[in-house]
Parts: sequence; C-alpha cells; structure tokens
Amino acid sequence: MLLDGITYMHEHTTIDLSRLKNTDDTNLNCFDETVSEYKKMYIKGVRNIVDVTNMDMRRNPEYVQKVADLSGINVVQATGFYQDKFLPEFVTEATVDQLTEFMIKEIETGIADTSIKAQVIGEIGTSKDTMTERERKVFTASVIAQKHTGVPITTHTTLGTYGHEQVEFFKAQKANLEKIVIGHVDLTGNVDYILHMLDQGVYVEFDTIGKENYQPDSLRATMLKEIEKRGYDDKVFLSMDITRKSNLEYQGGIGYSYLLDKFVPLALETGVSEHFIKKMLQYNPQTFMN
Repeated sequence: MLLDGITYMHEHTTIDLSRLKNTDDTNLNCFDETVSEYKKMYIKGVRNIVDVTNMDMRRNPEYVQKVADLSGINVVQATGFYQDKFLPEFVTEATVDQLTEFMIKEIETGIADTSIKAQVIGEIGTSKDTMTERERKVFTASVIAQKHTGVPITTHTTLGTYGHEQVEFFKAQKANLEKIVIGHVDLTGNVDYILHMLDQGVYVEFDTIGKENYQPDSLRATMLKEIEKRGYDDKVFLSMDITRKSNLEYQGGIGYSYLLDKFVPLALETGVSEHFIKKMLQYNPQTFMN
C-alpha cells in the first residue's frame, strides 16, 4: 500500500471547508500549485501522502488521483465522515449499519462512483471536549468497518481534546488499537496527555507541524524528545494537515516541504534522534498502513 520512502500521514490534497469557515482560503483547489509542491516533495524523498479528506469536506477523488499521477507520489485516499458540524445529512438519517456499508463499499469497490479504493477510514472526528450523537454513530460504524476490512482508522481531535475518550471508546468496542492513530495530539501541548494515549497501545500523530499559531514547533520538538526517551518511538507519525491556500508557497505560506526543511532540523537540534525521525517518517507509517 505504501511505497518505500517518506510518508506524510495526515494531509488534504484538495478540501473545501469554506461554507462554514466563510473564507475562500479554506477552499484548497489550486491544482497546478499543489502538483508543483508535491513534485518538490518527491525530490526530497516523499513517496506517500495519506489524504484524509472525506464526506463532507467536498472531496474529489479523481482530482487527487490526477495530482498523484502528475507528481509521482502515491496518494492514499480515505472513506468516512468528519466532525459534527461538517457531517452531511446522510449521517443523521442513516443507521450504523448503513454507514458501515457505505465505508466498506468505498474500501472494497471504490469511492463514490469511482474505482479508486479507500485504504484508510478517517479522519473521523470528535468536537471540542465532546463526542456528539452523530459522531458516535460514525465512530461505531468505523470500528465495524475496520473489523470487516482490516484497514486503519485515523481520527481528528478538535484542538487535541477528547483524545483519551476516543481511546476508551475504541477499547470498549474491542477495536484493533494497533490500527488506530489519534490525530492532532500535538495541539494539546501536554506530553503527559499524549503519553497516556501511547500507554494504551494506539498510535499518535504530530500532524499540525508548522501551525505555530496553535503551538510553537519548539514545544512539539521538546515533546517528541520526551516521547522518544520514554520508548514510544514506534508509535508516532509526522504531518502538516495543510488545508488553506495561504499555507502554500505560491501565496507565501510555509508549504509542504517545511516539515523536512525546517522542522526536522529543529527536532534534531532539540535532541530528537535521527533514528526516531526516520521511524516517524518512514518505518512507522509502513508498519501501520501495510
């Protein structure tokens, strides 16, 4: 499923959240500029991107596949549903069984009316400090779909909150914790909070690298150093979760290559080992996805 090389584990090749965010900046539909940045990443050794765009982020699987074809990067696509305020009405009306069938079909047959098969469930989300009734339906269906297909689950935590509760939910549902990653944990800024999740056996993602308006990257690097010290170097991924035009280089943003060009050197200077960096970017994704 993944090619040898670097993997960004939580990205969006195209995504449109503008109807709720009320800014065109959150309609990431700049095809040529995205291809250009993906080609640049390819030169730096990136071979895989896990694209976690689903219903109803205005996904466009054929657009994503075209970017993959033109850039040479293997883009893994997803099925599932996001957090409550972005959920389509379908989730309100559907039963858990119907949501499950929807995801299994997209994994086994193809996303929407395409033949592009989903290889991951997610990013399934919870709201800030809570899991709504509709989100619970999505999480329940996701676990059943995972048990049927064996594909991994990747989650969204709003500002890093409700991560512990997500893990407890998965444990109660007897989900395969070795195939679950809790997203956006770096937004907590709290290494003990993250270590508690790692103690339970799930993976975690530092996937908002470069978003210093939330947390400084220096803190992310310091937390990673502590996680390595505690022996959890097999259970962490890195990514950037770029969702805005202004994040891209053509608009003066940090761009996708920031992770490799800026954050990795910062982490190494902070005391994170080169071995841990390699695990987060190459070996751990391979273990998780394959």
